[in-house]
Amino acid sequence: MPIANPPTYIIATTIATTMALALVPTNHSHAASVPPTKSAPVVDTLHGVQITDDYRWLEPLEKESSEVAEWTTAQNDYTRAQLDKLPCRDALAKALEPWMTLGAVGAPAMTDAGYFYSERTGLQNQAVVKFRTTRDGEPRVLLDVNALDAKGLTSLDWWRPNEQGTLMAFGTSQKGSEMSELRILDVATGKWLDDSIFGKVSFSGWMPDGRSFFYSALRDVKDPYSRETRHHLVGRLSAQDPVVVKQTNPSEIPGAGPSTDGKWLIGSLSKGWQANDLWIAPLGPWLEKGELRKTVLAEGLDGRFDPIDVIGDTLYITTSFGSPKGSVRAIDLAKPAREHWRTVLAERADMVLEGVAIAKDCFVTSWSKDVCSRFEVMDFSGKLLHEIPLPGLGTASISTDHRRTEAFVTYTSFDAPRAIYQTDVMHPKFLEWARTEIPSDLSAYTVEQKRAKSRDGTEVPMFIVRRKDMPFNGDNPTLLYGYGGFNVSLTPAFNGTIVPWLDAGGVYVVANLRGGGEYGEDWHRAGMQASKQNVFDDFYACAEWLVANKYTKASRLAIEGGSNGGLLTGVASTQRPDLFAAAIVAVPLLDMVRYQDFLIARYWVPEYGSSEDAAQFKTLYAYSPYHNIRKGEKYPALLVTAGENDSRVHPLHARKFVARMQALAGNDAAQDPIMLWVDRDAGHGQGKPLALRIRDEVDQWSFVMSQTGCCK
Repeated sequence: MPIANPPTYIIATTIATTMALALVPTNHSHAASVPPTKSAPVVDTLHGVQITDDYRWLEPLEKESSEVAEWTTAQNDYTRAQLDKLPCRDALAKALEPWMTLGAVGAPAMTDAGYFYSERTGLQNQAVVKFRTTRDGEPRVLLDVNALDAKGLTSLDWWRPNEQGTLMAFGTSQKGSEMSELRILDVATGKWLDDSIFGKVSFSGWMPDGRSFFYSALRDVKDPYSRETRHHLVGRLSAQDPVVVKQTNPSEIPGAGPSTDGKWLIGSLSKGWQANDLWIAPLGPWLEKGELRKTVLAEGLDGRFDPIDVIGDTLYITTSFGSPKGSVRAIDLAKPAREHWRTVLAERADMVLEGVAIAKDCFVTSWSKDVCSRFEVMDFSGKLLHEIPLPGLGTASISTDHRRTEAFVTYTSFDAPRAIYQTDVMHPKFLEWARTEIPSDLSAYTVEQKRAKSRDGTEVPMFIVRRKDMPFNGDNPTLLYGYGGFNVSLTPAFNGTIVPWLDAGGVYVVANLRGGGEYGEDWHRAGMQASKQNVFDDFYACAEWLVANKYTKASRLAIEGGSNGGLLTGVASTQRPDLFAAAIVAVPLLDMVRYQDFLIARYWVPEYGSSEDAAQFKTLYAYSPYHNIRKGEKYPALLVTAGENDSRVHPLHARKFVARMQALAGNDAAQDPIMLWVDRDAGHGQGKPLALRIRDEVDQWSFVMSQTGCCK
């Protein structure tokens, strides 16, 4: 998975309770000045380059070092003192309140017994799983993790009902750790079964019997590279679950799951976000005798091979191999050699194939055209039957079932709150099933798609959201958001928290940088490893376009990114400090020389490279934000955040970067502060309770407003 659930701007900020919670002061006394940080140099020589690391002592977690804990407390207190005194904070909290109390409903999963779906009211910390026997029947609460934890620090990570609708597997974790524990709920009684599986569990698929399933988990919770796929029979001790495949290489992730008919086990070995091996094996011999009779379908090929399902004796897959924008191939399992593969749906020049869902007797293909969704229905031979019209230019997903033509479509855009429609894929007329109700209309705002020319001439699209009456005077406060990595696409989605920003005269911009998946695998590869600088250049091109076209100016331009996007804004702040007034650098990677040595970071070596390789070290060291801070340089004001329980990106990156920035930057601490916030009750961002999310929104928007001149 990517290092962020992409990205933070599309996560619905439906985070409610009294807004006073966002403004409660900490119990610590507030530091009035930048806390001192000791320097303890460690010198390394890598590939002939001598590197001095003054702040390696900040790499341990707080539970491993009381010294780090004390330093972090001092930094948090300093940051709270700066943020809490901002004059626009109270007014902003009041303006955000109606947009942070929105509910959220998920598209139903269809089973023999009825419909399963998630719903969260504006006052709940976590979503609740509900069940209806009919589409419009009376809902019954099946699972409410809010009742388990008054502080809201238990999150529901995922849930999957079996086909019969009699059992539901689900995963929960604590304090944003994403260390999911699998449990099983009996739908009829609402009781949890005794089955319990630990180890950052992810679900691979129920068997047709509805009493067994495949899953993936860590063999050793202290070893993030010990993932293995196992088979579980309900009621059996998890310690007795047989293993299908085990991880043997830190940068390669094995996985396997059953075909819908339960006759085949389909496995893959992911080698980054651009390539994987694919194999298939009959399930009968493995279940009966433990014999895994693999047929390797793709191995060592430079492309993605993703299974759709087995229908009859044919495996259908999507692939980027030889078709960077995606295609559908059919593999006759009696003749599985690649020369016998049949192209069912060829690559298209003007659209990217995002995925394929199965409904009764047909496929529903999801496409992205100019970063907006489209749906088409085709038969299994590849014949186009018709399109499913969508309400507008936005982002859509579809929930289908292989035994029925009924489906549920989820749709959203920058100016359209999420709505869910029931339809029939063969006769696509939409009936509204659920909609996010908002406190006011959006008619005062407009959405544009513009393009900037990057350093090498590549055109980079971006979405711009603004008031229709915005003056083109080059003096509008603007927030530019980006990600640019891991084949992740930034697509149009509603974000209510930008409304107070827009009403204050702000402009909100989302850049579709290379490294993402917006235009297929070639677009992704143009922003990874040795080509990573393209991502940053694309970002600068968008910023410069906004200035040149009189939307804003550098002194009123802020940037935001999280995870891989935090790396983006960290690099932008150090490479082009002249271009930005402020930056939010959230849960970031910033020490690109040592990143691969912590937590799960070796999973990302195929995307970034590793400093252990001489050529890759040269690329990484050239842009590594931690290593490219210059003494006396004036940098943008910085709000750098981390989660102490982050299981993906280690908080050391944020700590070390801020320590070095505070020591070397020529900033005026009163005007352009460099601040660190380490959340001790959170991880990478998933599963935060309401009060923490409220605090974060008020913190970040008040920081951006204060630094772009609209905090009054």
